[in-house]
Amino acid sequence: MDATTSGTPTIQYHTSNINDQTITAIVVATPLPTFQRQQRHCLGNSTPGEFPLSAKPAIVLHVLTSCNLDPQDLAKLEGTCSFFRKPANYAPDFELSLCELAAFDMCMKRAIFKPMTTEEMQDLKQRCGGSWKLVLRYLLAGEACCRREKSQAIAGPGHSIGVTSKGNVYSFGSNSSGQLGHGTTEEEWRPRPIRTLQGIRIIQATAGAGRTMLITDSGRVYAFGKDSFGEAEYGGQGSKTVTTPQLVESLKNIYVVQATIGNFFTAVLSREGRVYTFSWGSDGKLGHHTDSNDTEPRPLLGALEDIPVVQIAAGYCYLLCLACQPSGMSVYSVGCGLGGKLGHGTRTDETFPRLIEQFQTLNLQPMVVAAGAWHAAVVGRDGRVCTWGWGRYGCLGHGNEECEAAPKVVEALNNVKAVHVATGDYTTFVVSEEGDVYSFGCGESASLGHNAIIDEQGNRHVNVLTPELVTSLKQINERVVQISLTNSIYWNAHTFALTDSGKLYSFGAGDKGQLGIELVANQTERVNPERVDIDLG
Repeated sequence: MDATTSGTPTIQYHTSNINDQTITAIVVATPLPTFQRQQRHCLGNSTPGEFPLSAKPAIVLHVLTSCNLDPQDLAKLEGTCSFFRKPANYAPDFELSLCELAAFDMCMKRAIFKPMTTEEMQDLKQRCGGSWKLVLRYLLAGEACCRREKSQAIAGPGHSIGVTSKGNVYSFGSNSSGQLGHGTTEEEWRPRPIRTLQGIRIIQATAGAGRTMLITDSGRVYAFGKDSFGEAEYGGQGSKTVTTPQLVESLKNIYVVQATIGNFFTAVLSREGRVYTFSWGSDGKLGHHTDSNDTEPRPLLGALEDIPVVQIAAGYCYLLCLACQPSGMSVYSVGCGLGGKLGHGTRTDETFPRLIEQFQTLNLQPMVVAAGAWHAAVVGRDGRVCTWGWGRYGCLGHGNEECEAAPKVVEALNNVKAVHVATGDYTTFVVSEEGDVYSFGCGESASLGHNAIIDEQGNRHVNVLTPELVTSLKQINERVVQISLTNSIYWNAHTFALTDSGKLYSFGAGDKGQLGIELVANQTERVNPERVDIDLG
């Protein structure tokens, strides 16, 4: 393109009447300005290390705190700018940097951190690695994987629990042991609030066969249903049943933030990231010898004694622990190794927690763990999903029914960035960042959400060997944030899908009212998700 075409006027240079001497004189007389590259420090022009807001660090601190920066971002600021590294000279610790103070302020916004004494806070700081940024990472990790202080739904064995964002609790379904907490043993087919808990804010819930446990925002634990921490899931009879929520006295000196019920045992997680277990049996499966009717919590001994844990997940006779260390996140497992579900490449039992080393090989940072009855799953920071254990019915998502004794990436989900995973009895659900839901494994009670195909003999082809999009949930036009499904080998499974607006959808087995919806005629299950008449938002 020439100048004429572009619309730019043509400049005519007439040099025939100008000699060399004239050009030299012009250059000497009026020198052209020299453009020097001016260095402009991010900290100002005067003295490196100072910039306009350096005299008002309180403003910078307010910005850092109000923006809720990730701990990694705070660490990067410290690493690249001396202003954020140097002591901020604020009480009570004048040696803390602005980034450390911002991390501390954000920790103080957490309900489980704010009530701590100064000594307890310092103990947690040292346990996490000596930095408030690491404490913040620990607290945020726990909130992310457990939906702590957020709405949640629990699909227990035959009964269900719903927790609103304000901490109110609803229950429905089977109630033979009083596990609904209403003071009766009658089934409930619609969500019913637990009246005796009015004024008490619940932040987390777990459900086992005939038993429910609730965690309050003050770290107290309520339990009801079977009065046992370690009774077998099927065929056993507890010493008695409790039909209304009762405080667990043996935990009154432990600030609990999460509980999980496995077969033959119960585990709880303290605010400081310590794991305690009840009733594993006299053969010392969890590093201590207890009776099945033991009601005293025992600390989980071994490798995790000095490492903070952010999440626990219980399966059939085994326990997974998601640990938070200065070097990153990691997973430990302990208990029964049948089927390779402990993830160590073998099928042997582990009496004490053992690090699953495969995640280092895969260069994967675990962020969420899920323990199914016979298999397990993890979501990594990069959105990859790993599964391992018994592969029956295709519950591992690798396109076959083979066992995997060590974590293996689900290749079929390579184009999906996962944020949440849930496992049950040979079933697995994955939730993507966009809120799409994928499921695979055994859908015997329609719990996978896929429309079953029936052959000429009337048999259902319900096993899904690789992840499939649950189109029925896609059609509700809501972003799903949590999936919960029954994790039991003795109960027909049902599934809940919770949306970001607090709407709850259910499908699967509903013969005891656990779906929260009325079934007609001889119906015992619901194939497609149906809205439950409850607002958890």
